[in-house]
Amino acid sequence: MQPKFYAEGPAVLIERQERSLIIADPHFGVEADLHRHGLHFQSSTDSRLARLLSVIELADPDYLIVLGDLKHMIPNVTYQERTEMPEVLRKIRRETEFRLAPGNHDTGLEHYLEKGELLPMNGALIDGTGYFHGHTIPDPALLGHLILCGHHHQVVNIYDTVGCALRGTPGYLLAEIDPSIWGPVPADPTRVLLVPAFYELAGGMDVRLIPGNKISPIAKAILTETGEVFLKDGTYVAPFTELRPDHLEGI
Repeated sequence: MQPKFYAEGPAVLIERQERSLIIADPHFGVEADLHRHGLHFQSSTDSRLARLLSVIELADPDYLIVLGDLKHMIPNVTYQERTEMPEVLRKIRRETEFRLAPGNHDTGLEHYLEKGELLPMNGALIDGTGYFHGHTIPDPALLGHLILCGHHHQVVNIYDTVGCALRGTPGYLLAEIDPSIWGPVPADPTRVLLVPAFYELAGGMDVRLIPGNKISPIAKAILTETGEVFLKDGTYVAPFTELRPDHLEGI
């Protein structure tokens, strides 16, 4: 099984018996929260949804799996989300089946979802691959498999000997994790693929800072010596341990 990456997303296609298209953290409705903080933007839901629908057309999946934070506001649902979410879901369902691995921002969304669309909070194993948002301990059934998760909003910074060559671009981290901190260890290794945010203004944390971070149980379990980093189009960057530090750190 070789994942296929779509830079237009970022999105990734996993194909085994079925074709699963995966995105993470689209944060539809984020503009309402920005407005509350004095930052006023028109809703970008239409353009973000159009980008998602174009990736669905390119990938032609059996279903779309969103790795959490489909919506933005917590703990309530804003007027923007109440008015826009039904149309977002209608247009997605028109193109493909839909599954949501609920994230910490997805409170209240169950009222908009159809039967079978909402996965368990701790994840689900679908066609041999695990899927969950990433803010909880994964279900034991996912261990021993490849697990895809969002939540971390990681970005990749690439530095050369004279300074910064690339800063803040969404990227992927693939690594094994140590599940012994949660319980019995399965016979097969457990790998995670951290999927970057679909929300175009998400920004995020330098991927070098995620392992061992308190941001999630997964982050604490990452085995850095096994890590590999990829750009959003699937371009291989480097082993995690060979990433250069930011030359401005400590200044």
